Amino acid sequence: MQIIADVGGIPGKDCRGFCKYCYFRKVKGEDPLGCKSCPPGTFGCEQCTSGVRETKNEFIPPFMVINSVKTSLMMGNFRDDDLKINISGGGDVSCYPHLLDITSAFSQWEIPIHLGYTSGKGIDKPQMADDLISQGVEEVTFTVFSTNPQLRKTWMGDKNPQASLDALKRFSEGCEVHAAAVIVPGVNDGEALRQTCTDLEKWGTKAFILMRFANYRNQGLILGNEPIIEGVEPHNLQEFEELVRSINQEFNLRVTGTPVCDPENDSPFALTQKKNLHYLEILSTVTSEATILTSKIAKPFIERVFNAIGASDLVNVVAANQDIACLITQRDLEDLDLADVKDTVLIPGRAFVHDKTATEILSRDGNERIVARGPDKLSVDGEMSGTLSQNDVLKTELIAFEELIEAINFFGVRVN
Repeated sequence: MQIIADVGGIPGKDCRGFCKYCYFRKVKGEDPLGCKSCPPGTFGCEQCTSGVRETKNEFIPPFMVINSVKTSLMMGNFRDDDLKINISGGGDVSCYPHLLDITSAFSQWEIPIHLGYTSGKGIDKPQMADDLISQGVEEVTFTVFSTNPQLRKTWMGDKNPQASLDALKRFSEGCEVHAAAVIVPGVNDGEALRQTCTDLEKWGTKAFILMRFANYRNQGLILGNEPIIEGVEPHNLQEFEELVRSINQEFNLRVTGTPVCDPENDSPFALTQKKNLHYLEILSTVTSEATILTSKIAKPFIERVFNAIGASDLVNVVAANQDIACLITQRDLEDLDLADVKDTVLIPGRAFVHDKTATEILSRDGNERIVARGPDKLSVDGEMSGTLSQNDVLKTELIAFEELIEAINFFGVRVN
């Protein structure tokens, strides 16, 4: 269990400048996307306007961060054996000017500290890593991109790349490090990637998350900022999955990929593996008709689940032109062909669509449909699965699919 110590920060401003591949680079517009958090009768809220763009969350004063964690400790019911303080923010936590001050304050409670995503660009002297470890930092998620200092300097805008890498080495030697890299074809893949893995393995890094570079709207760039880099063609899903699996086989690192895959625990959608299909027997019976709207990646997996439980005649799955279901927007709904959409539609819980707008768009052919939200997630991606066992993943998926079936049976058209 974690207590979040949010230090704030704005991408591009509080991280010593955008990396060339950053998802938030070139973000345009201020109009709301719509989401499940919008108040009734209102289109737009903080989450789907400034929140998704992370444009207004300045660095938070240290006393406020410390007091927030202290309040959480006083109000919560935590078990000491599994509690962590997770320092995170919208910028780069290594660039937070009071980082050592708050870790020093947290150290008095003797609770392990996790440094959330940092690129190390805020570390000018490697000694800072030793200081943080001495103050209770036991886990770090570190965006390395490459262990080649020149690549970091060029692609991440890291003014002191060797200091950052030296700090990563010290973190890896002194605590648990989950390294991460956005993989840009022709830049930090191939032999450059294998050299990075060799270095990480030698330093003692525990895990490595490979993240597919996104350059198009249907890969998740929903904020008017495509392409991030002109002329770069990202890996297709098959290429990326093969890369993740090959790196996993070659190196003694816990390797995961996002949006696919985790070779060790078969996520996402571990339930669809032949060896795990028997777990589906515990799910409730589907008694109503509905359409599940999801992403291109998730569609075949979800279909496999409903085929396996004998509900394919009641439930069909339609994919929007979006790789990530959570990033489906109003525009994606407008582009759908409604010919195969049933009278009830379940959309992803975290889709960036206003509820009323979704109903209007999905009823534009004259068929007034019921539109409801399903679970926030049906599986876990590589950013989370690396810390989970296969049993954890299976349990998470079973709970999510049971919730989905309950929604189908409640909102769908009942079949006698």
